[in-house]
Amino acid sequence: MPLRGGDLIGRADPASLGASVGRLAVALASAPQKSAGIGMRYLLQTGQAGAVSMLRSVGVVVDGPAESDPGDKRFADRAWESNAALFWVRQQHLLLERLTDELVDSARMEEATRRKAAFLVRLMVDAVAPTNFLPTNPAAVKKAYDTGGLSLARGARNFLSDLVTNKGQPRQVVPGQFTVGKDLAATPGKVIFRNRLMELIQYTPQTDTVHEVPLLLSPPWINKYYMMDLSPGRSLAEWAVRHGHTVFVISYRNPDASMRNIRLDDYLIDGPRIALDVIQDITGSDEANLLGLCLGGTLTMATLAHLNATGDRRVRTGTLLNTLVDFSEPGQLGIFTDESTVSRLEKQMAETGFLKSENMRTTFDLMRSNDLVWGFAVNNWLMGEPPAAFDLLAWNADSTRMPADMHSFYLRSCYLENQLAKGQMELAGERLDLSTVTQDLYFVSAEQDHIAPWMSVYKGALLPKGHIRFVLSNSGHIAGVVNPPNPKSRFYATKDDVLPPDPQVWRARAEEHTASWWEDWTPWIAQRAGGQRTPPPMGSETHPVLGDAPGLYVHGK
Repeated sequence: MPLRGGDLIGRADPASLGASVGRLAVALASAPQKSAGIGMRYLLQTGQAGAVSMLRSVGVVVDGPAESDPGDKRFADRAWESNAALFWVRQQHLLLERLTDELVDSARMEEATRRKAAFLVRLMVDAVAPTNFLPTNPAAVKKAYDTGGLSLARGARNFLSDLVTNKGQPRQVVPGQFTVGKDLAATPGKVIFRNRLMELIQYTPQTDTVHEVPLLLSPPWINKYYMMDLSPGRSLAEWAVRHGHTVFVISYRNPDASMRNIRLDDYLIDGPRIALDVIQDITGSDEANLLGLCLGGTLTMATLAHLNATGDRRVRTGTLLNTLVDFSEPGQLGIFTDESTVSRLEKQMAETGFLKSENMRTTFDLMRSNDLVWGFAVNNWLMGEPPAAFDLLAWNADSTRMPADMHSFYLRSCYLENQLAKGQMELAGERLDLSTVTQDLYFVSAEQDHIAPWMSVYKGALLPKGHIRFVLSNSGHIAGVVNPPNPKSRFYATKDDVLPPDPQVWRARAEEHTASWWEDWTPWIAQRAGGQRTPPPMGSETHPVLGDAPGLYVHGK
């Protein structure tokens, strides 16, 4: 496979992944009997796999010692079962995965180091999966035969193009497939405010009357804002507008070196807080509902606590989507947010004034390397196909930089010290106490979220004191949010909205609903958005229209 796994691993070097594998080797060498036992079992199973494959070659169907996950798309082709040689190859790879997992689990070492070692070892094992090589990828071989080798020629062209123009990584999207403002971020609206940090967009009403209480969307600033306004029909902003809400959204500027000293305090003051001032001026409403996603959700919770501490009760409710508030168990991201890694990142950011956008994107890609790296390598280079047009991946590729001071404070205060959950975080002169947050809150989490694990999101939902509705959606971090009604949609929730301390107890009580959480949230937010009124004007005398949505900042590179 042309893509070198070492290149990808090197980009994650600040996390000291290589050093963790060195410590793993030392730990295994210090307990040779245990390692030898695991190795002997592996050898016996590989021999068993060979015997089973021989039987299959003469028509005797026997199960092997290793079974692949039914959800593992790499081995979906029927040839992995029907062809005895390929069956043996798959068995060897699955046994290698089992061997490395058992060796890592058996080593006596610090848990944080073990997690890093396990992550890197699995990256290397995934890199040598048989599906990543032409001779052992039956789908690619068949396509080459069916096309007379044309797929291989196209794959070579794709590889050379990626090598020259995409730093040797397989493309997830074809440039130009989507146009921001036409295919994405296309809900009609106007920019009605701009400062050094963000633009505020007011969406054009699409109903004769609207709810009295407007809705402010607070996106993360790791990528551009339009994950909340994706393609038509898949846009949460569009959905809210069509259900009679006056909707505003923050579009953050892509930071450069001049913004190195921007802090999380600035994001609060020059983001949601000033946006509420502008919204109040335009709509005349003394209250607004606030909806935040991921990092924007963490800021939403901080904003609620900050405003409540100052006696400002303008926020009526909060909706938090795949949001970590309690960072004590951050999942896989904990691998990249320990003290040594944060210190190395701070040294890098001191030179540039920001965290480069590709650093964050590479981290997230490595966390799902089979889907976001090797899957595209196979599709683009072995199958000779262009990446399928997918709006979520177009958004994923449109990442932004992070100001040095803000990112450092965020990593240390949240991931290392868990200050927000402990009531120790201070922003804009106020200590944030989540027990003062008594507004009704709607939490959404996702079953397969690897960035904000649902049980960690649940722990954060226990901290505020208002009425909490907790919903578990299907899919992952992004697809669990971009979840318009469709036949595959489902979510889990309890009738009484009681949250026991143990999330597994809640999960056992929760009922499955064959619908999107959008459909559950719509009546929830409508009941808390006041009566009906004529739509407010677009902008005001104090805050006139500055231009059409999606504005200028979304195009900032």
